[in-house]
Amino acid sequence: MVESLRKVWANKDLRKKLLYTFGMLLIYRLVSVIPAPGIDKSRLGSSMDLPLLQLVNMMTGNSFSNMTIMAMGITPYINASIIMQLLCIAIPALERMQQDESGAGREKITRITRYVTVGLAALQAIGLVAGLNYMKSGWINYLLVGISMAGGTAFAMWLGEQITDKGIGNGISLLIFVGIISNLFNGIVSGFTNASANGTTSGWINVIVVILVAVVLTVLVTFVELGERRIPLQIAKQTKGRRVYGGQNTRMALKVISVGVMPLIFAYSFMAFPSTIIQLVDPQANRGFTRWWMVNMSNGSVLYILISALLIIAFTYFYSSISFDPKKQAEQLIMQGATIPGQRGKNMRQYLQNTVNRLNLFAALFLAVLSAIPSLLTRGLNASVPYAASSILIAVSVALETIRTIQGEMSIRGIELDVEKGGFMS
Repeated sequence: MVESLRKVWANKDLRKKLLYTFGMLLIYRLVSVIPAPGIDKSRLGSSMDLPLLQLVNMMTGNSFSNMTIMAMGITPYINASIIMQLLCIAIPALERMQQDESGAGREKITRITRYVTVGLAALQAIGLVAGLNYMKSGWINYLLVGISMAGGTAFAMWLGEQITDKGIGNGISLLIFVGIISNLFNGIVSGFTNASANGTTSGWINVIVVILVAVVLTVLVTFVELGERRIPLQIAKQTKGRRVYGGQNTRMALKVISVGVMPLIFAYSFMAFPSTIIQLVDPQANRGFTRWWMVNMSNGSVLYILISALLIIAFTYFYSSISFDPKKQAEQLIMQGATIPGQRGKNMRQYLQNTVNRLNLFAALFLAVLSAIPSLLTRGLNASVPYAASSILIAVSVALETIRTIQGEMSIRGIELDVEKGGFMS
């Protein structure tokens, strides 16, 4: 690993890209401490235990709890991207733009996504801050909060695009990664501080257990994230002029967890939204339904874990159905002259569908179990856990994606990493 890092740093172009990436990430974290105007600081901290807000705070690296101009972070961009992705399936005009081979249609969709991101950021900022009663009185403060936090999201989106163009890896993913790591680091430091202040053995045990579980989950997620189902392909020989193409065997790789973190985010948002609304409407739990919900649907309860697992399973199959089309994939293989041994015509489509269904079943069960572990840990230790299943999965996925990007950059420059002696690949 040390030798591989030395090779990466020794390359001038790669070193510039790495420094540029680190510089942009540093700017992002520095800007994340600038307080937003129009916020009453004396009210901060109350209602921050709402599930939906915990999810936002985790993604922004505590920027939301501190009500900085980066309080919305890159979350509105993720929401806008999901909305546009679903609309491209529902609206034929957008679908044609997305499939435009010239690239002009995709550029228009990207531009629309940016506008939607800024609009969502302003609406979410005003709605959440006003709903939490963090805002100072006066209409001008509504305007200040909306403009400053929407501007912060736009700046974060610009930073992400600059990292993608001039740095290493996907910029948006790296911004989320930095927020998650910052939240995890702050949580562990806070745990050590509390354990030291209390001086109890249980406090130190809780911190050690939280760290050990985080390490085990990281290793497990990394192992599964690298897993793939390799389908053998046979490419028929094709004669074009005097040259013969094809006539070789290759493989098509399908990731074990092709849906990524989206089912977790969908399920968390679906479960967190009712809790947030109920606690905002009836914070004192005066109504019977509110009291029932707080007891039976709180994070860590058996019913909460069960319903979350069912939602994750359902969203896994749903998101896979819109992101992978076996029919279209089979048609592309036939056009390329490729066949799956033992499968012909419609059988190829059915074979791909059956394979994806089996992978989705494993992915759904794995994600459901993974999401339950932090909740059970919170309930068992009776202490806050500074990470969730989605944060671990996102962090591992982004780290692996960045490593692959660095490997690609080194390969282009003709520099080989010593994999067997501890390079980047596992």
